[in-house]
Amino acid sequence: MIARLRFFFSTIFIVLSLNAFAQDFSILGKVVDANGSPIEFANVILSAENEESFFKGTSTDENGFFRIENLEDTAYLIRISFIGFQDFEQKIILKGNLDLKIIQLDEFSENLDEVTVIAKKPTITRKPDRLIFNVESTALIEGSTLGVLKSTPGVIVSESGINIKSAPAVVFINNRKVQLTSDELIQLLENSPANSIKSIEVITNPPASYDADSGSVINIVMSKNLITGYRGSVVANYTQGVFPRYNVGTSHYFKNDKINLNVNYSYTNQKINRDQDDEIDFFDTSDNIDEMWKSNTNRNTWSETHNLNLNFDYYFDDKNTLSLTSTGLYMPYFKYQIKNRTNIFDENGDFESSFTADNLSRDNKYNIGTDLIFRHDFDNNANLTFNGHFTLYDYERDQKVFQDELNDDDSEFNTLANQDTQIITGKVDYNLPIDDNSIFDAGLKYSNANTESDITRLNIVNGQEVLDTENTNAFKYDENVFAAYANYSKSWDKWDINIGLRAEQTNIEGESLTLEETNTQDYLNWFPNASISHQFSENVSLRANYKRSIVRPSYTDLNPFTFFLNENTVVLGNPSLVPTYLDHYVVGTTFLKYFTVEAYYIDYDGDIVELPRQNNETNVIAYTPTNLDKKVDFGFDFAVEFSPTKNWFLYAVTSFYNITEESDFGEGFVELKQWSNYSVLQNSLSLLEDKSLNINLTLYWLGKNLQQFQTVENRLASELSVSKSILDNRGVISLAIDDIFNLQDYDSSIRYLNQSSRNFTDSDNRFIKVGFRYNFGNTKLNTNERTTSAEERKRLKDLN
Repeated sequence: MIARLRFFFSTIFIVLSLNAFAQDFSILGKVVDANGSPIEFANVILSAENEESFFKGTSTDENGFFRIENLEDTAYLIRISFIGFQDFEQKIILKGNLDLKIIQLDEFSENLDEVTVIAKKPTITRKPDRLIFNVESTALIEGSTLGVLKSTPGVIVSESGINIKSAPAVVFINNRKVQLTSDELIQLLENSPANSIKSIEVITNPPASYDADSGSVINIVMSKNLITGYRGSVVANYTQGVFPRYNVGTSHYFKNDKINLNVNYSYTNQKINRDQDDEIDFFDTSDNIDEMWKSNTNRNTWSETHNLNLNFDYYFDDKNTLSLTSTGLYMPYFKYQIKNRTNIFDENGDFESSFTADNLSRDNKYNIGTDLIFRHDFDNNANLTFNGHFTLYDYERDQKVFQDELNDDDSEFNTLANQDTQIITGKVDYNLPIDDNSIFDAGLKYSNANTESDITRLNIVNGQEVLDTENTNAFKYDENVFAAYANYSKSWDKWDINIGLRAEQTNIEGESLTLEETNTQDYLNWFPNASISHQFSENVSLRANYKRSIVRPSYTDLNPFTFFLNENTVVLGNPSLVPTYLDHYVVGTTFLKYFTVEAYYIDYDGDIVELPRQNNETNVIAYTPTNLDKKVDFGFDFAVEFSPTKNWFLYAVTSFYNITEESDFGEGFVELKQWSNYSVLQNSLSLLEDKSLNINLTLYWLGKNLQQFQTVENRLASELSVSKSILDNRGVISLAIDDIFNLQDYDSSIRYLNQSSRNFTDSDNRFIKVGFRYNFGNTKLNTNERTTSAEERKRLKDLN
């Protein structure tokens, strides 16, 4: 007690006695705990560099803010302390007013003469428009970024992409959109270590500052740190699925008073296998079965990929920052091989004939996106940000197809396909804190996407290549989008609100040069959003939100080309596609601290789906992107999260939902409905005295559901990961097992009008993965890692 009084009066005395001699510079900031809650009455002390004596000090207010004024331009040591938390220390060189932004203190508990670190467990925070999954310093960050996403409530990761429940999700890192195709994105996240992740935000109602195309958003929040110095890491992973896969990577981060520099590189070499069994019933004109085709298709993909991510920040002063962010993917080797055997039976099941069809494709691709960002901070805590973006995407495919008709003539052809895409965007954002409880945002954006693609088919006749003019084409696509938005958020008493409005004017022109056809689209759309929540008591809260958004077709889907997997299986583009509009409603409550119930309703106007359509006259299956007339998805979620013990975190959710899909195919109107269940059980354990052994076990149940007029049967996915810190916590060894029970493969079926088929898909999703990561340099540093931001990039899509 006496020591505390001495500290208190010494601080007051020094502050008063030196006040007259200091200059007019100041230091300010905000102190929070691990959950982002402000810490009141934390001590903030300045001392001269390399000295222990106090120079100036203060304490934080009820909102965690502090300010120390009348300082000289010299070097100081700042120390922030509060009972129950570890001290924060930082050397600073003052050359003007300095805003330290947010400083987080970490908890500890004292037991006589020894200090025991409390192991952190994942926590979940629910806000009106999002769920925040806090994972910093937990077992989850010892794996990959994709592994953390798989453990995030409400997020479903599959080979087809990343979804929030049934809706595709747009992925951001530090509020900047990841600018890769779906396959590239999954590969990038799988090969990125998760040790710098602070939290995952699952945003079901993005504010108006997000593009209207951002219906559901996953924002990966990376940790920040004021410490200067250098840190780096190397990582290596070996995965054994059907075939072995390899990945190595390295990251380097340097920070001083003026710059942040972060460079990440990874190399992946892999071979992926997929088997599929298909059965198709072809009908005659009376809708009776005429023939039954049974096929086995084996797909193998070999690839080598280089990923490079560069982030550079230059601080002119405490108010002006220039940033350069660039992400590059180069795939010098990609081989895609399909081997198919099809047996044909008559209506009685008697064998008639068979054929084999082989497809060998070789791709070459690079995808480079760069952002240049300038930010200016004003004295009133407002800021203005300018962002320019450029994407260069080049894709080539050389395909050879040979079909062996055992009872007919063989066919052989080659195709050459190219796609060059350039995306340019520019935007300006203004953020104005009106007071401590309300913020106003506004901004403008312009984007241009230009794609040129062509395809040439060459039939092999008597060993010679002959141009097939009917299946040779060239396509030009030009899209311009002008956008403006305003957003307002406010918190008071026990209320939180967020309202916004975004307007987007879109102008599109698509020209098929060979067919001499031009399609244009011009439309202006308004996209409102609103969310509100009320905390009735410490244990009960209620929230509701609404969001309107748009999904534009991918550039490949709009391309009218016909891509042949073989003579009987083709992929068709559709230049007549129009955007999908979504209206998303949610109402939910959290009660008794651990329990959450939500109800949601999503209406899709013109949902874009790629449907396999069988032609019963030609026996051709065409995968064609189509706008459905209507789709409705509604359901109820029940979730609980708590810690049965101090070392064990448990999360469970079950969702019951109904999907209805309707469309008029010209041959009749189709309406399909299906109730389904999605459930997750996640366990995280920290073991040993130093909590250096971490175990995570997650089970996912995906019940029978409806996807694009296909009924997909039950699946059980499972993931087990174990990590152990070694070498004084500088090294981490890890082991992961996916699909433990071998129940992740699935059956699906189609049955409506004159469409009837069934298939079983056996994906390469059962594997064992071992890894090692070693950190060197100042391991307390956290990077400025992020990715570039153009929303238009996610519509890039490769051929499958």
